[in-house]
Amino acid sequence: MKKDIPFLPVKDVTLAVVKRPTADEEAEWVVYLINRNDQPLENVMVTSKGYGELDGEQQKTSTLRHMFPLIDVGGATQVESIHPQVFGLNNEYWVSYFIGRQLYDKKYIFVPDTILEDNLSYIEEIGLEGVLHP
Repeated sequence: MKKDIPFLPVKDVTLAVVKRPTADEEAEWVVYLINRNDQPLENVMVTSKGYGELDGEQQKTSTLRHMFPLIDVGGATQVESIHPQVFGLNNEYWVSYFIGRQLYDKKYIFVPDTILEDNLSYIEEIGLEGVLHP
C-alpha cells in the first residue's frame, strides 16, 4: 500500500533547462537532471508534460517517460530537448528514484515564462548557462 511507503523529502536533486550552442549557431534548449547528493541515484524515472494556456487556448503536450539506471554523485544527465514554443506553458517533470532501498519522488514545475534569457545563470555541473529549478 502507498501509505506504507515512507516518502522522505528530496534533497540535492534538481532540474535545469540549459541553452546549449550547436554547430549552426542556433541554440538548443535541453533539460538536465542534476544529482548534488553524496550518493548515486538508481533507477531514475522522469515523466514530463506541458500544459496551460497559449494564445487564449488550452494546450497540452504529449507525456514522455525517460528511464536512467544510474546518475553518479555530482552527475548531470540529459533528460530531453525542449522547444521554446512550450516555454509559455507549465512544464512539469515528475522524478522518482532510489538511493539504496529508499524511494524518493518529487514534482518539478517550470511555470510559464520562467525559461528566459534573463533568468540564465552558470550551472557548474553542466558547464553551461541555464535556468535552474528553484
